[in-house]
Amino acid sequence: MEDKAADMEDSKVQQYWKPGQGGFRATVFVYVLVAFESMGLVANLSSLVLYFLFVMHFGVSGSSNTLTNFMGSTFMLALFGGFISDTYLTRLHTCLIFGVVEVLALVIITIQAHYPSLHPDPLCPSNCLKGSHAFMFYTSLALYALGAGGMRGALPALGAEQFDPKDPKEKKALTSYFNWYLFSLTLGASFGVTVIVKLGMDHGWDVAFFICMLSCVVGFMALAIGKPFYRIKPPGDGPILRIIQVIAVAFRNRKLTIPEETHELYEINDKESFEDYEKLAITKQFRFLSKAAILRHDSAPGPWEVCTVTQVEEVKVLTRMLPIIASTIIMNTCLAQLQTFSVQQGQAMNRFIGSYEVPASSVPVIPLVFMAVLIPVYEFVFIPVARKFTHHPAGITQLQRVGVGLVLSAVSMSIAAIVEVKRRNQDIKYHSTNSISLFWLSFQYCIFGIADMFTLVGLMEFFYKEAPSGMKSLSTSFTFLSLSIGYFLSSALVSVINSVTAKYTKHKRGWLKAQILNDNHLDLFYWLLAILSCINFANYLYWASWYKYKADNLDSELSDKMALVGSEFHKEESNAVVDQLTRERPSSTNQSDMKHEVPMGSSNQNEKTTEADNTTLNSSAEKNGENH
Repeated sequence: MEDKAADMEDSKVQQYWKPGQGGFRATVFVYVLVAFESMGLVANLSSLVLYFLFVMHFGVSGSSNTLTNFMGSTFMLALFGGFISDTYLTRLHTCLIFGVVEVLALVIITIQAHYPSLHPDPLCPSNCLKGSHAFMFYTSLALYALGAGGMRGALPALGAEQFDPKDPKEKKALTSYFNWYLFSLTLGASFGVTVIVKLGMDHGWDVAFFICMLSCVVGFMALAIGKPFYRIKPPGDGPILRIIQVIAVAFRNRKLTIPEETHELYEINDKESFEDYEKLAITKQFRFLSKAAILRHDSAPGPWEVCTVTQVEEVKVLTRMLPIIASTIIMNTCLAQLQTFSVQQGQAMNRFIGSYEVPASSVPVIPLVFMAVLIPVYEFVFIPVARKFTHHPAGITQLQRVGVGLVLSAVSMSIAAIVEVKRRNQDIKYHSTNSISLFWLSFQYCIFGIADMFTLVGLMEFFYKEAPSGMKSLSTSFTFLSLSIGYFLSSALVSVINSVTAKYTKHKRGWLKAQILNDNHLDLFYWLLAILSCINFANYLYWASWYKYKADNLDSELSDKMALVGSEFHKEESNAVVDQLTRERPSSTNQSDMKHEVPMGSSNQNEKTTEADNTTLNSSAEKNGENH
């Protein structure tokens, strides 16, 4: 009977794909797109600030704000791409459609960069882009943000869905997928910020943009070629509509009392109803939302009359994620500085290695190379070693991984402030004739590169695993939402700092307002970011300890731990323990679900578990939740 039940479950899991599809053979094509597309985008992100400064004549703060606004818009639009791929289109089709938009944008940017007649007057001091030239410029940036952002909203989830979370081996491989996703990004970005940037500096901006366009075309062609290997899931119900329904019904039922017996709350217990959606148990957080699962005596079940417990819990999961998103915004504000002001710092430093002059825009290659080396070390050394001590399949939890990154970002900003003081003092002392080496910036870049390795992958894996089944793309896009708000906050923070410091400083000029870098106080700005990062980390610790993982994830983590221990026992003994863990759910699981989840063919002997065993198992489940 157990084998028959397992076969039935496997047939449901594989309803969208054929044997031989999925796994790492499918994600290879995703990695190719990530590498080639990042090759162009990261190269542009590291050099566009100079293009805005010297070609479009936007000024120091204007060029920085234009770039951060563009990057913020790009990552914000990842939410739109995630919503489309969850609701209307498959994730593959979403990526390809937004890919066409991104290529079109790069064509327009290349054309404008190629013809000097489409540039503002070179004699104009600043902010001289007007008329049709401005329309062409901002249209190309808007299309670029839409294409690159929309694609990012669907691509990580497309690769992640190639791994079956119900298969222990494939579930463990999911963590590796996100690590190699970042590894592919760093390889492509490293090539972009060195080779493409150098070609652009030597042969013109139009050459660099044209190469970026070609790399995008190659990447999206590779993604399309891999279609026969993908496990492609069709889109489901609109996640936004499901969220609105819960809020509306909960508000209407606000005066009702939640029943003491949780199994009295409305839920659909038909297994076939959960082929596409995982069933979630009721939790005690946000009890106001639980009222949406109360079926009034004078109403019949309907979308706007009552919501299932699972639908309510989906909204609770997304609500619990919000403080985690907010706690990573400051780090991404710091990241924006390394891609704007730090590049301008590099432009004013000694960029020679012997007779070879390093482009300032190529400085980000330092953390990228560092990350490319560390990711395999993390995958093959750190995770196996940490797993022996923590017994966690990924070595450490996703939220612990994010916390490490937040600490390192504060350290990076402190070092950036110290380096800027040294650079500025030496420049002023020797009248810019004996500037310090460009590689002084490598310290802040390397530390922030490690921070990004921990945080970016940790967030993507966290949001994907915690997300409800029908909101995987949208939830994974929350990683980019944090990036987006961080970049927008950077622009706002620069403006606020300039406005406030202009009123209270001796020279009545903002810290970052001067056209010449040495006349600014960039070091003080970096110190401010370091202080904000420390405060933000304290805030993150509170919310990370407050966060409660999904009940089904608690169960799966227990199974994962038993799988790790299983090699030390006989197979029959290991299976028996896992069966007990499956039956003995945490206390938050409602009674009807416990009956529903009892494995077929369970022996009477297993059902007669002693009270002491029940206590031990429940304690284990609670302890596992705390460890998260």
